[in-house]
Amino acid sequence: MIEKYKKENANDVVFNLEYNSERQHLIIPEYGRHLQKLIDQATAIEDVEQRNKAAKYIIQVMGSLNPHLRDVPDFQHKLWDQLFIMSDFKLDVESPYPIPSREVLQLKPDVLKYPQNYPKYRYYGNNIKYMIDVANKWEEGEMKNALVLVIANHMKKSYLSWNKDTVKDDVIFEHLYELSDGKINLLQSSEELLNTTDLLRTNKRISNKITPAGQPKIQNNKNVKGPGKPKPFQKNNNQK
Repeated sequence: MIEKYKKENANDVVFNLEYNSERQHLIIPEYGRHLQKLIDQATAIEDVEQRNKAAKYIIQVMGSLNPHLRDVPDFQHKLWDQLFIMSDFKLDVESPYPIPSREVLQLKPDVLKYPQNYPKYRYYGNNIKYMIDVANKWEEGEMKNALVLVIANHMKKSYLSWNKDTVKDDVIFEHLYELSDGKINLLQSSEELLNTTDLLRTNKRISNKITPAGQPKIQNNKNVKGPGKPKPFQKNNNQK
C-alpha cells in the first residue's frame, strides 16, 4: 500500500517555522508576502522569455486586487513601477513603460519657505504683515493712503475679534508703526478708524453665518403641529 501522507515529526515542524522577525522586509506590504516571493522567483529565472512571461503574470495578479482599475493605462503604469520597486530594481524584463530608477524615487522635494513662522502679534495674522510690506513699496499718494487706512481698519477688527471689546485707535497706530518698521506713521495723524460698535456688529454677523457641521437649524414652529399638541375641537353636526 502506497503511503499517501507522511507523518511529520513535531520537533521538525517547530524548528522550521518562519517568524516575521526573520523574514525579509516587505517593500510594499499591501501586496503581501506571497506576491513578494513570486517577484523574487521571477527575478531568479535565467531564461529571458520565461522571465518576461512571469512578469506579465505577476502584473495580472497585482491588477486583480483592483479589478475596476486593471485596464486603465495610468494604473498599468503604476503596477509596472511597483513591480520594479518590489524587485529592488533587480528584475530585468521588457516593460511597456519607462523603467524607474532608484535615484529618481529617492529625490526629496525642496524645503518650502514659509513667510513668517512666529509673528509678534498673532491675532493680526501673516496676511496683514504681507499687506504692510506691499504698502511700504508703494509711492506716496492717495492710493497708498487708502491702502494704509484699509489695513488699519482690518487690524482693528482682528484685534476686537481676539482680544477685547474695545480698543483705541492709538494702539492700532502703534502696532502699525512697529510692524512697518517705522515706515508707516499715523501716530500724529487725525485719521479716525471705523467705530468699534460697527466692527463688532460685523464680526458677530460673520460668526452667525458660520454654523458648525451637524448643528440643526432653528425652524419656525408657527405652523408646525407637534406630536403632543391637541387638535382643535370640531362640533359634529350629525351627533344628536
